[in-house]
Amino acid sequence: RSAGFGQRHRPNQAPTLAQLHGQCYDNSGDAELRVTAMLELGSPLEMIQLLQTPWEERFKICLSLVKLLFYLAHSPLGSIVLLDFQPRQFVMVDGNLKVTDMDDASTEELSCKEDNDCTLDFPTKSFPLKCSVVGKCEGINEKKNLFNAYRYFFTYLLPHSAPQALRPLLSDILNATGDLRYGINETLRAFEKVLHLYKSGLYLQKRPLLLKALVPSKTVEGEDYKCWPSYSHLGCLLSIHSPEEAAAICNSQLHCQSFIITQHRTWTGEFVHCDRVLACGAAAFLYSALSPQARIKMPSLFSSSGGCGHPEIP
Repeated sequence: RSAGFGQRHRPNQAPTLAQLHGQCYDNSGDAELRVTAMLELGSPLEMIQLLQTPWEERFKICLSLVKLLFYLAHSPLGSIVLLDFQPRQFVMVDGNLKVTDMDDASTEELSCKEDNDCTLDFPTKSFPLKCSVVGKCEGINEKKNLFNAYRYFFTYLLPHSAPQALRPLLSDILNATGDLRYGINETLRAFEKVLHLYKSGLYLQKRPLLLKALVPSKTVEGEDYKCWPSYSHLGCLLSIHSPEEAAAICNSQLHCQSFIITQHRTWTGEFVHCDRVLACGAAAFLYSALSPQARIKMPSLFSSSGGCGHPEIP
């Protein structure tokens, strides 16, 4: 039995559902095609493009998906399963992931008489579940959604180019969702822990004070270089928590001689005092004076007219 969703079932507190702006009824055509719904406009999800975006944006998409699954597991209609769980069912709206096709959603949970009736099968794995006292397979809708999120999204978007200190936590999330040891509640808590560490900068390892002493020199145009992944294809535009992190990144890259801290904020900077900002490889040459023996070319914290492009940041 499929669940039908009108405007009252797309509340404001479920921002991961594409909003229903209106619907119209036409009684002059085919009886099965008389109702037309107008949904929020979004861009199709392109996984290949997403794999080329910075980790922070890919983590945002996975977090949006986890929040959606949390809502579906605890919806007023009961636990809802997405029967056709594919990336094509999702769109990007202002940088946020939203599900747009709910035609194949269902609140029906598999009936059972014993535990052997409750096997959740996927092409590469099977999971035995429990038969509840009311004759339903416990949590089957929630677990089916979660494993699909793991195999279609988490495995591709979470681990690659993640901050080194966060990789053990991300690996735990992948292993626990891949084995269905986590439910959606535990998965959301794990994602929120990663988000807290990332936003606060607590994941950063202590490094030498690379910004202890800097000596500015003249600006030179045309010195930008490209890195991957970057917010801009025109140069190296990265998200950083602090100037110290930017200095450490620049110091670790052979071609980086300087950088600019821009005024742009990424989505993780909306809720905390220690915002994550964007740093751009630029052409204002500065030198670190950590010691007379180690005068390493280091970044600038001053505004300059470097050529790195600044895209719209969601």
